[in-house]
Amino acid sequence: MIGPGTRVLLVGEGRTYFVRTGTGPFSTDRGIIDLDSLADNSPGDMIRSHTGHAFQVLLPRAPDFFEHAKRTGAPMLPRDIGLVIAFTGMNRNDVVLDAGAGSGIAAIFFGGIARKVVTCEAREDFARIAAGNIREAGLDNV
Repeated sequence: MIGPGTRVLLVGEGRTYFVRTGTGPFSTDRGIIDLDSLADNSPGDMIRSHTGHAFQVLLPRAPDFFEHAKRTGAPMLPRDIGLVIAFTGMNRNDVVLDAGAGSGIAAIFFGGIARKVVTCEAREDFARIAAGNIREAGLDNV
C-alpha cells in the first residue's frame, strides 16, 4: 500500500504527474484527481479523474526524480551517473562518498545501488535542496 505523504507518479493518456498523496484535489486538463484517496492504492493500480480519465499509480524511480526534482546548478546527467556506476563497479556492499551533493540527484541514483551513500555539499542552499530531494525519494541509506 502507498502511505499518506508519499510521492507517486500518475501516468495516463500521454500525461505524467509527480504528486504527493494526501494533499487534496489535484486539477489537470483531464479532470480532478483526489490525492487523498491515493493512500489506499498499491503501485500499479488504476484510478480515474472526475471526468473518467484513467491514470496508473506508480512509485517513482531515480530517473523520475532526475526529471521532476528541484534543481541547483547543473546536475549530473543520467548517462554520466551510469558511467560512474559502471567504471567504479558500484554494488550493494559499497559505501559511496558523493562530494558535491548539488541537487542530490547522483546520491539518489547511488542510493538505489549502494549500501550507504555519504554526500557532502559546501553551499548551504544546495545542501537544503539536496536533503529535500533525497527525503522525497524515500531513501534511508543516504
